[in-house]
Amino acid sequence: MTQFRYFLYLILAILGMTSITSCIEDGVSTSPSDQPTFSVDTLRMGTVFTDQVTTTYRMTVYNRHSKVMNISDIYLSGDNSELFRINVDGSSGTRFNNIEIRPNDSIFVMVEATLPETGQNLPIDVNTDLNFVTNGVTQTVVLNATGQDVVRLHHQIITTDTHLTADKPYQIFDSLVVAPGATLTLDPGTTLHFHDKASMIVRGTLKSMGTVDNPVNICGDRTGNVITDITFDLMSRQWEGLYFTPSSTDNYMTHTCVRNTWYGVIVNGGEAPAEGEIPSDPKLTLHNSRLRNSGDLVLEVYNASVLATGCEFGEAANGLVYLQGGHHTFNHCTFANYYLFSAIGGPALQFANHDILGPGRTTALFSNSIIYGLGSSLSHGDLSGTDISLINCLIKESGSDDDNFINCLWDKDPLYYTVRNDYIFDYRLKPESPAISAGDPSLTLTQATVDAYGLNRGSTPDLGAYVFTPPTE
Repeated sequence: MTQFRYFLYLILAILGMTSITSCIEDGVSTSPSDQPTFSVDTLRMGTVFTDQVTTTYRMTVYNRHSKVMNISDIYLSGDNSELFRINVDGSSGTRFNNIEIRPNDSIFVMVEATLPETGQNLPIDVNTDLNFVTNGVTQTVVLNATGQDVVRLHHQIITTDTHLTADKPYQIFDSLVVAPGATLTLDPGTTLHFHDKASMIVRGTLKSMGTVDNPVNICGDRTGNVITDITFDLMSRQWEGLYFTPSSTDNYMTHTCVRNTWYGVIVNGGEAPAEGEIPSDPKLTLHNSRLRNSGDLVLEVYNASVLATGCEFGEAANGLVYLQGGHHTFNHCTFANYYLFSAIGGPALQFANHDILGPGRTTALFSNSIIYGLGSSLSHGDLSGTDISLINCLIKESGSDDDNFINCLWDKDPLYYTVRNDYIFDYRLKPESPAISAGDPSLTLTQATVDAYGLNRGSTPDLGAYVFTPPTE
């Protein structure tokens, strides 16, 4: 019985101490020198489309002191304050009072905005102040967004010859269709932003006329960052892609970047040509362009011909280029797969119907090009008896020349500037690259003499899409 009373007294004592401790509150700081700190001085929301709710952006407010901090007032001020909305520690509103942060703890402040149309072609900066009053001291974080007016197109069908200009970007919902017999020309500097599940379908002709200084961009419509420093521009599967139907002809894309797609660019020539039919001109000509960042492949071709000079094909989940039928030429191109968001499901170059005779046979010539990245290079290492040739190309795997592989550089790293873990996808060459001056000038097509940066390849051309430039100090 004595032992029982001892344990009972011990339990009561512990409960009493716990009760006393639970009543002790952390002291609340009243010193003006005790102030919160912020994850940013200016919350930059990037370029956002006007009349459209932005992505939600986040900043962190820290209490780095040993006492509870009471922020007596959090509010927006300035001419543009009504355009922004805030959420403090899980609660939405326009003004907040007596927000407490425990010692060495933090809270989140979420911000979004809807900017009105500006009536201007160029983007316009919009700023407002987010104020925090603590112990009589006011601190301010600037909220910054850049408003860009856009031309919004919903299920647009181009039925006559049309130019889209670079005056304002275009935001496309549902689809942009070029009807048979019509030509859509994209002027230098034009940008097409496609919304989720939107696509571009060319039944007529597309002329995308970018330049060195004013390229054409065909991409998704999400701006800003997904998380931290990963921008939406790195994300594939934002829109469906670009599809050339069997009726489409004479398509030309120069200095054009197509990215963020589900399925990349598909070129469909319809049924295989009849026996003995003379091959037509290329259904699609690509010059100094970039097809990249696809959830499937960046280029698929069926019974059609493609001519590509000075082009980059990069980052895709299931390999880069698939050729089934047709007659293809790839000169001074870079094939580089460093896709971020999944294991790569196929080789960089994939061929079908290359081992048959007659209609539908695939023929292709790759010259002065680079095939190097994660995953394998070719779907068929042995191309004997086919019309697939790789001449003067750098190839990732080890191997030896034969009738299909001529004067190739085997098992060599081209030494790109790409740093995948830092989200840098730059396929230009470092000074020690074996691809420098390794090209055969007799193989350089006239269309490929100048690269996408406007640099001349000269008499000792480099392999791949880009002319080597010595780095500055």
